Amino acid sequence: MVPALWWCVAELNTKKMQPLKRTHEETLAQQGFFAVAGVDEAGRGAFAGPLVAAAVIMPMDAEIPRVQDSKKIAEKVREVLYEEITTKARAWAVAILSEQVIDNGGVQKANLLALAQAVKNLTQAPDYVVIDGFALKLPYPSQKIIHGDRDVFPIACASIIAKVTRDRIMRALEQDYPAYRFATHKGYGTLQHRREIHEHGLSAIHRKSFRLNKWK
Repeated sequence: MVPALWWCVAELNTKKMQPLKRTHEETLAQQGFFAVAGVDEAGRGAFAGPLVAAAVIMPMDAEIPRVQDSKKIAEKVREVLYEEITTKARAWAVAILSEQVIDNGGVQKANLLALAQAVKNLTQAPDYVVIDGFALKLPYPSQKIIHGDRDVFPIACASIIAKVTRDRIMRALEQDYPAYRFATHKGYGTLQHRREIHEHGLSAIHRKSFRLNKWK
């Protein structure tokens, strides 16, 4: 690779991985909100397994440079960041809703319920709540932020907690359902997973309301 081209690629990679700024939290602090909870979920679109939401309140002096949207981070790095986030957090919590709850009420209702429950599960009440992409009815001032998981530090932290928590659940579930290799695709609708459904049918943890019979 020629030096000029290498420099351009290196610069782009550096920009992509720049630490998230805390400007949103700083603005809220100027308004008197000092305990800002970020909220996000993982598994909303998966074919199988639970939906997991997380809420986290991070201190303003917490420095975790590699925190980004969980989808942009390798699995091993997410695991390391999970430990650092949960250690440094002022408070954090998760809410886990099973595939049965999703099937009974629909994924949208389950998603909102999980997000709200994660906030409720916090051991410290937040002053303000910022949620990735969804508006919630909460007993605190709150705001939905589109693409919050890639722009707002506490939401990105919540996305990592939710993703790692759900990935660990799916890896454990592979022991009960080895034919589906949930540790690999985590229950999402990959080509591999669709082939497994075609070969083995639906397991007890597949979401029947998603009309997955077309893959059988």
